[in-house]
Amino acid sequence: MESKSILAILKKNAMLIVLVLVYLFFLILTKGSIFAPSSFSELINQNTYVYILGAGMLMCMLTGGNIDLSCGAFVCLLGAIGGVFTIVLGMNTGISILLMLLIGILYGCILGFLIAYVHIPPWIATLVGFLAFRGLGTSILTANSSTGSLAPFPVSFQNIFYGRIFPTEKGVFNWPCFIFGLCAAAAVVLVIFLTRSSRLSKGYEADTVKIAALKSGVSAAAILLVISKLAMDGGIPTTLLWVAGIILIYSFITSKTTIGRHFYVVGGNMEAARLSGINTRRIMFLAYLNMAVLTSIAAMTVVARSQSAYADVGKNFEMDAISACVVGGVSASGGAGTVLGMVIGATLIGIINLGMSLISLDANYQRVVKGFVLLAAVVFDILSKQRRK
Repeated sequence: MESKSILAILKKNAMLIVLVLVYLFFLILTKGSIFAPSSFSELINQNTYVYILGAGMLMCMLTGGNIDLSCGAFVCLLGAIGGVFTIVLGMNTGISILLMLLIGILYGCILGFLIAYVHIPPWIATLVGFLAFRGLGTSILTANSSTGSLAPFPVSFQNIFYGRIFPTEKGVFNWPCFIFGLCAAAAVVLVIFLTRSSRLSKGYEADTVKIAALKSGVSAAAILLVISKLAMDGGIPTTLLWVAGIILIYSFITSKTTIGRHFYVVGGNMEAARLSGINTRRIMFLAYLNMAVLTSIAAMTVVARSQSAYADVGKNFEMDAISACVVGGVSASGGAGTVLGMVIGATLIGIINLGMSLISLDANYQRVVKGFVLLAAVVFDILSKQRRK
C-alpha cells in the first residue's frame, strides 16, 4: 500500500523530478557554476516576470485555454510611459507607480469588456495589443529621447522592484536572510501537517505521516538551500518577495475560494457553468483584468532591473508565460492546472535558460531547445489525459 502511494506521488510530481534532473545535468555540464550563489540570484531576477505573468496567464488559460498575446508589448508600452513619468517629468515614485497601475487597470477593463461582453475571441483582442503597443511604446521613447531609450529610473523605484532586503556585501553571510528562510521553512512544514489534519477530520483521503514528513523535509531543505545561497549573495532580492507574494495569493485564490473554483468550472464546460448559475462573463472579464494588473507589476520589475525603458523590452514575454504554464501542467484546453505547477514550469525554463547561457550555447539553439521542451510538455499532457480516459 505504501509503495503504491509513493508511486502515485512520483507520477503526480513528474515535472518536479524532471526539474531536478535537468538541474543536475547542467550542474555537471557547467562544472558546478550553476550552483554558485550568484546563479541562484540570477535565476530569480531573470525570471521574475515569468512567474508574475505566468500567474496571470494561468487564470486566462483556466477559462478554456485562452491566452493573452499582448502582455509582452504592453510591458514595453508601460515601461515607456513609466520612463516619461519618472525620468522626463520627474514625478514622485509612488505617484508614478500608482499611475502605471491605473493604466494597467484601465487596459484590463477595456480588454475584459471586449472579450467578455462584446464576445471578441481573446486571441484576436489581444493580438491587437501585440501589434499596436510596441509601436506606440517605441514612438513614446523616440519622442522623448534621442537614443530611443529612457534611463536611469530613480533609485527609489529600483529599490522597490530590484533591491535587497537587509543587504550585505557578497560573500558575507546574511543572517536576517537565513532567519527569514527558517521561518518560511517552518511555515511550509506547518501548512503541510495542518492540511493533512484538516483532510482527515473531514473524512477525506490524506497523506500518511511518512509521506507528509517526506514532503516537509524536501520542501524545507529546498527553501533553506535557496535562502543560504541568497544569504551569501547579498541578501533576499525584493523580486523574490514580489514573486512569493503573488504565488501565495493566487495559490489561495485558486484552491480556497469560490471565485477560484469558478475559473476551473468555466474552463471545464462554459455552457454547463452558465446553466449552473455562474456568471461566465464576469469570470472572463476578471481573467483579463487580472492579467493586465499583473502585467503592470511585471513591467515595473523589468524596467527596474534593466534601469531603463527601451523598444525591445518585453519581447517574447507572452511566449515565456505560456510556456511556463504549459510545461507546468496547465491544460491547453482549460479547466486544469495549478499555481505550483506553473512555478515548476517557470523554474524549469529558467534553469534551462541559465544553464545554456553558462555553457555559452548559441541563442538560436536555445530557442530550439525551449521549443522541444514545450512540445514534450504538450505531448505529455495529451498522453496523460488519454491514459485517464
